[in-house]
Amino acid sequence: MTKTHRSKAAFTVAVASGLVLGGVAAPAALATPSADAVIAEVYGGGGNSGATLVSDFVELANRGAAAASLAGFSVQYLPGSASPSSTWQVTPLAGSVAPGGRYLVAESKGSGGTVALPTPDATGTIAMSATAGTIALVSGTTALTCKTAADCAADARIKDLVGFGAATVREGNPAPAPSNTTSVARGTALADTDDNAADFTAGEPTPTNTAGESTGGDPGPAPTPAKIHDIQGTTRISPFKDKKVSGVTGIVTATRTFGSSRGFWVTDPSPDADPRTSEGLFVFTGSTSPAVAVGDAVTATGTVREFYPDAPATSNYQSLTELSSAQWTVDSHGNALPAPTVLNPDTVPTTYAPSPGGNIEPLTLEPAKYALDFWEAHESEIVSISDARVVGPSNSFNELYVTSKPDQHRSVRGGSVYLGYDQLNSGVMKVSSLIPFAERPFPKLNVGDVLTGTTSGPVEYSNFGGYTLFASVLGTEKDNGLQGETTRKQRTGELAVATYNVENLAPGDPQAKYDRLGEAIVTHLATPDIVNLEEIQDNTGATDDGTVAADQTLQKFTDAIVAKGGPRYQWREIDPVNDQDGGQPGGNIRVAFLFNPARVSFVDRPGGTPTTAVGVVREHGKAHLTASPGRVDPANEAWTTSRKPLAGEFVFKGRTVFVIANHFNSKGGDQPTHGRFQPPARSSEVQRAKQATVLRGFVDSLLAADRNANIVVAGDLNDYPFSPAVQTLTAGGALKDLIASVPEAERYSYVFEGQSQVLDHILASRAPRGVDYDVVHINAEFADQASDHDPQVVRFRPGAGNPIEDGLYDFLDWLEQVFGK
Repeated sequence: MTKTHRSKAAFTVAVASGLVLGGVAAPAALATPSADAVIAEVYGGGGNSGATLVSDFVELANRGAAAASLAGFSVQYLPGSASPSSTWQVTPLAGSVAPGGRYLVAESKGSGGTVALPTPDATGTIAMSATAGTIALVSGTTALTCKTAADCAADARIKDLVGFGAATVREGNPAPAPSNTTSVARGTALADTDDNAADFTAGEPTPTNTAGESTGGDPGPAPTPAKIHDIQGTTRISPFKDKKVSGVTGIVTATRTFGSSRGFWVTDPSPDADPRTSEGLFVFTGSTSPAVAVGDAVTATGTVREFYPDAPATSNYQSLTELSSAQWTVDSHGNALPAPTVLNPDTVPTTYAPSPGGNIEPLTLEPAKYALDFWEAHESEIVSISDARVVGPSNSFNELYVTSKPDQHRSVRGGSVYLGYDQLNSGVMKVSSLIPFAERPFPKLNVGDVLTGTTSGPVEYSNFGGYTLFASVLGTEKDNGLQGETTRKQRTGELAVATYNVENLAPGDPQAKYDRLGEAIVTHLATPDIVNLEEIQDNTGATDDGTVAADQTLQKFTDAIVAKGGPRYQWREIDPVNDQDGGQPGGNIRVAFLFNPARVSFVDRPGGTPTTAVGVVREHGKAHLTASPGRVDPANEAWTTSRKPLAGEFVFKGRTVFVIANHFNSKGGDQPTHGRFQPPARSSEVQRAKQATVLRGFVDSLLAADRNANIVVAGDLNDYPFSPAVQTLTAGGALKDLIASVPEAERYSYVFEGQSQVLDHILASRAPRGVDYDVVHINAEFADQASDHDPQVVRFRPGAGNPIEDGLYDFLDWLEQVFGK
């Protein structure tokens, strides 16, 4: 599950648009500058994810001295790409726009948003792009036919035109790319220079109609004087939400000058005495870099907004209180910055959040009691941490996680272990950077490394990772030399079974990934006899073309193992029904077995299909599978849009071993641990609970046929040892979750948002003897990963259920340990 400070997608669009602008400009559409009616504002994100407004709109303005009639005119829209099949869409206009006045055209509604436009002066049904397109003000209602800037420049019917984002048709250079939460608008002077980039800037949408009504029908009352602590208030939602405020004073403490969420942070140097009210505030300037400098004292006016990354009414996340549509004056320069809040090990409370069983937004903050309340009470203020230890490695979005509580559930390798729903590591926080990459590239750090010295900057809530320190001062990287682990080789009499999620492995992946995975099998896992694999994609990867076979994927993988000096593994798997097992669309991920035929035999029994359930039979007092490999109850609704378990029957030194490979449904849809609902609802647990019940039933059928059956259940269960699903599998002691056999500080195979946690498991029945289990940490803690999961391995001697035979087997194994092979 990534992730700019507002929307990664919006950031990508903005960057892509910048690349277009940096190339060769297309011919300009040069309409003669209008003396009166012009396009004043365009917004296409209405009803989209994160939008407040429910509708798209176009706003016109009159820069002339007399009323401008719009009778017989239209506004028309062309998609940004302007392909040969594209057509102009038309909304007819009527009436007029007064000198200096506005005229509002409402367009298509979306399914999101909560705020209606003020009463529109004209209404259409055009569904505009939020990021790229062209709007024309046209004399007439016949659709335009021009598809290039030059052709549109020659059409005398066009009174005004604006192309935004990666628009083919525009005047001069296109206006900046807006987003779901920003529009493009002319400045207050309504300049028309025939260059859209010069005339328009991105910012908060401000739809206004001919009556002067702004968003929601508000006629625009005078702003209320307010200080920052008044705006922030004592709960998560500002008492001035959606209201205009003035006289907001503070010192600029940091600026964000890149991406689509630009702006600056201010802190009031004269705080009140209430620890619940933050003295910091973010002033949002959209895609326009703010014309302020750190140390400036400013006085601002604007509208207070609560920004959510998605639809506010249904969001699971917390909001960011910000000042939008802001205007400000710089009163002085070079002022001393307010002192930061210094984060020591005891600064942030240990208890993570209040748990009222619902939305915590209305609750009065208790920053001395709850970690989430502490951060909210310091929202947009500067915080500082010294010698911060990394607990979540650097990622591709130039983020990492540190902890202010270095002794809180510390792992053996420097992380923070997650041990229970009520034991989140409250000292963990994300670090991003405000320093331009050209000035200082973001450090590539692993778990256990340290940002030495001081790291400081404003704190802001992010849906991707919770409260985030945006560093304007970033500590110096200290590499503590974290190395990948290597497990021991199994002895002659031990069977080694491993599990490894190889993260959407497909033939199109770089050879380097296959090489690293091969090295992991041969060197770090010491060539296990059996390897359960999760996330093996089909031969065409994420291309959704009906392909389900994965022989090319597995061939390339096994070839890589041989190239690294390993054995020639064989594989067994069952191709799924196309697009029925979830995962990356088109990828058809599945579980599979690799096995070393020089050490272990696979019992092939026909009959295993994607939709046929494997059964258990008893023969001569022993259990056997009706099909091997076979899928466990694949038609059961528990496996809807999820991977089906794969059961295989193996023989090692004359003893039967049943291995069941698993990949339970993901945690997608769960409410975030740092969101506004506490405790968070874990809706995905419902399906995993059903899956665990079905799987446990199959294990019980094996044990009913042979109570001494050697059973290994392994894979990515996408859940924790303390979860209901895993508790169902281990109930009554039929299966033991082997992660419990290692110290708490070693219980993790995955790192998410700085929390080292267990998603992958190996469970074993009572029969295996001399069980030796190991999590082999080679991926999850590293900035450079072959997969986002660490593999695991268990070594054991299969039991026979005969005390004399088992005792002799134990004696022979002891001899090997003492005297060697």
